[in-house]
Amino acid sequence: MVTRVSATPLALEWIEKLAGKHGPLLFHQSGGCCDGSAPMCYPRNEFVLGSSDVQLGEIGGVPFCMSVSQFEYWQHTHLIIDVVPGRGSGFSIESPEGIRFLTRSRLYTPEEEAELEVLGPPKSGDTVN
Repeated sequence: MVTRVSATPLALEWIEKLAGKHGPLLFHQSGGCCDGSAPMCYPRNEFVLGSSDVQLGEIGGVPFCMSVSQFEYWQHTHLIIDVVPGRGSGFSIESPEGIRFLTRSRLYTPEEEAELEVLGPPKSGDTVN
């Protein structure tokens, strides 16, 4: 089954560690400005999603969301969330850990595109608990 987002084993390890420290989490792909476009990780109750956001899926049981306008650019790519050494954004909770989440991507195959057509668009962010 095709998914819109996945995570590397190392990213999944960090998601589990961070959830152990901070409780339920949420990822939101930032839209630019200071950090370019980076996956930001927040305690779930500290980030409010709305109808202008979509949930692409879950990684490690954590919702992964982005704005509808940004999804227009990313909709033909599978996103792979990874971890690299460095300092993340001051707003993302992994920042003090000496690592940062990074989005890698690849184009969908024609078969995957057809499967996504059947699945339909991602659900609205305001439906994420």
